[in-house]
Amino acid sequence: MKFGYFCNTTNWKKKPFVKILDETREIAIYCDQNKWDSIWFTEHHFNHEGMETCTNPLMMCADVASRTKNIRLGQACNTITFHNPIRLAEDIATLDQMSKGRVEVGIGRGVYGREAVHMNKEADLKDQGKNFRLFAETLEIIKKSWTEDFFSHDGEFYKYPSENFVWQHDMSPPIDGVVEKKTNVLKKISVLPKPYQNPHPPISQVVDGERSIQWAAENGIKTLMWIPTVKALKKRFEIYRDAKSKAENRDVPLGEGISLVRDMFVAETMEEAKKLAGEHIVNYMRWVCHWRGLGNHMDPGEELPQTKNKLDLLNYDFLHERNLLFGTPDYVASKIKELQKELNLQSLQVWSNFPGVDHQACMRSIKLFTEEVMPKIKSVEVNIQRAS
Repeated sequence: MKFGYFCNTTNWKKKPFVKILDETREIAIYCDQNKWDSIWFTEHHFNHEGMETCTNPLMMCADVASRTKNIRLGQACNTITFHNPIRLAEDIATLDQMSKGRVEVGIGRGVYGREAVHMNKEADLKDQGKNFRLFAETLEIIKKSWTEDFFSHDGEFYKYPSENFVWQHDMSPPIDGVVEKKTNVLKKISVLPKPYQNPHPPISQVVDGERSIQWAAENGIKTLMWIPTVKALKKRFEIYRDAKSKAENRDVPLGEGISLVRDMFVAETMEEAKKLAGEHIVNYMRWVCHWRGLGNHMDPGEELPQTKNKLDLLNYDFLHERNLLFGTPDYVASKIKELQKELNLQSLQVWSNFPGVDHQACMRSIKLFTEEVMPKIKSVEVNIQRAS
């Protein structure tokens, strides 16, 4: 199994931002030195509350790239509907060159209306159909930028090159098919640099609904999932497997192409894990579930009791049995083994720096996970390989 650290930087306690950066660097350097496979940064905007404070995952990845040697650098995600596709393609390719091919590209459509409408009015989440079309077109342009020496594009939102743009320069001899010889009108453009990885870095889409899962599978894109129970994830994993199998005309094994994010806090006792981080993960989930409700936390067909407010049931005990990796190393390892058994999970991302968690407590959790959980999983995998 591959292990990644999901570094959703937060600042509930209103620390100086430079302190957040220093703490993030400590996490990244530790993970790199202790053979974690990847680290992932998020993109969120206008979050004065402090629940999510990373506005530019590519800049965070660039900073971490300069301080590490091996760990892969992911974004979970770049909200591509917020960005000019060519500029984003350039920035990602530049990072891939700077890190000599350590980039994992995460993409998404956005979940918060406050962000979307202010970053790009065309991405307004009130019109989901339009938002999806913008997402698909943006990704198409990004991939063209990486894989074609010269390209053109004529879509709903973008047109490249700009119509009737004349280009003539003595040091830029016209290339057949790129510039019209008689009029010097530009017909194609070239985006540089190209990525270090050929043809481009791996792409993963943050997905939740069935439509997004199927679309990712049909378009050769890996997926990132978060929150649901094991039973609910099983259905999502099967949807992805079946759609990918059909698209690629092969029997895709369950779990291939999927990375799961889980909220994790490891301590010497179950009680200590709850004491140090329980309140903080509940507060964070109240933030998330304000929009989503509790649907993502429910098993298929499950009906919850009626309450006055939709989040009245949201507490530590409700979350813990459903999707938290909170507890002793043995307990957390057992829950990961369950994910492997039921889902054939091959890639897991975890995080402990929830809003309000003390940084030293977070680092202790990460170290316990590294030293006492990861070896338990890897030893089981070695034994399975030997038996086969």
